[in-house]
Amino acid sequence: MAFHAYLLRCSDGSFYAGHAEDLETRMAHHQQGLIGGYTAVRRPVVLVWTENFGTRDEALAAERRIKGWSRAKKQALIDGDWKRLKLLARNRQDQRSGAG
Repeated sequence: MAFHAYLLRCSDGSFYAGHAEDLETRMAHHQQGLIGGYTAVRRPVVLVWTENFGTRDEALAAERRIKGWSRAKKQALIDGDWKRLKLLARNRQDQRSGAG
């Protein structure tokens, strides 16, 4: 059984991170506005990134981690730009430690 972490691009250009066991059904629910809250008022949504995980806990941890990322870092993930992703992560660590 696979679980998925995913990123959606909403109609207003914002991103939404989530996780699901059945990604196809979850996407249909987002598109129909059946999941209240953020995406319900920002439809239509487009699936722009997903990754499979072995457990729900792993998928949820990935969702939570991504939710804390900057827009630029999310875009680097979507683009598969690992070099930029690492640079953005390093810059954020430098800012937190006062080195930047």
